[in-house]
Amino acid sequence: MHLGMEDKQERKKFLGSLVIPLILVALMWLVKIIEVSFGLSLSRWGITPHSAKGLMGIFTLPFLHGSWEHLLSNSVPILVLGTALYYCYPTLANRVLLITYLASGLITWCIGDSESTHIGASALVYGLNLFLITSGFIRGNRMLIVIALIMVFLYGSFIWGMIPSLAIPQNISWEGHLSGAIIGVLLAFFLRKEGPQKEVYHWDEDEENEENGSSTGSETEASTGSASEKKPYWDVPTPSDEELTVRYRFRH
Repeated sequence: MHLGMEDKQERKKFLGSLVIPLILVALMWLVKIIEVSFGLSLSRWGITPHSAKGLMGIFTLPFLHGSWEHLLSNSVPILVLGTALYYCYPTLANRVLLITYLASGLITWCIGDSESTHIGASALVYGLNLFLITSGFIRGNRMLIVIALIMVFLYGSFIWGMIPSLAIPQNISWEGHLSGAIIGVLLAFFLRKEGPQKEVYHWDEDEENEENGSSTGSETEASTGSASEKKPYWDVPTPSDEELTVRYRFRH
């Protein structure tokens, strides 16, 4: 019965973690459907670095994609990484998502080529991925480390998307990828004292108690030893003559 309740709570938590990522992905697809249905080209509303008009792209960046393939390649990671974020860091997820969303776009606007326009949710993908990986390892929490290793396995190859010589020939925004990665790592360090922490198991507590007990015992022995050093064992008072007198009693 108890296990059944735990399963229901875990299922509820998991389904709750899907809500925000699903909304984001749904909005991404909705924008693309509207764009195709009405023959529009919304890419010009992406980030154009160093341009006042391009600042608008900070808000529109994750929802604009150049093709269906581009959209699909970002939809799955947003769903996976977003769900992992809300499941593992429920108290931090909104902050991490919002800061990564806005800050990665702003950095892209600052460091990008002024002749280019950046679109797509890949900056957000890189930010969430690097946050989950970095945070998992620095917190020392076993479940978070497992999640971090899974992210490395699934999306570890994303690192190549931050290298200009490899990204530029493929028309990939390495600036957006790098911006997201920087924000993800920084957030992992700045928020490391909040949210889930390293677990403390009973045997860890017992070891700490034993260490404390041994140190206390050592201190007691040391104090006893110091007291005995002050007064050596042979330093005893000289008995009086009366105490040394032997009396014999005889019976008649």
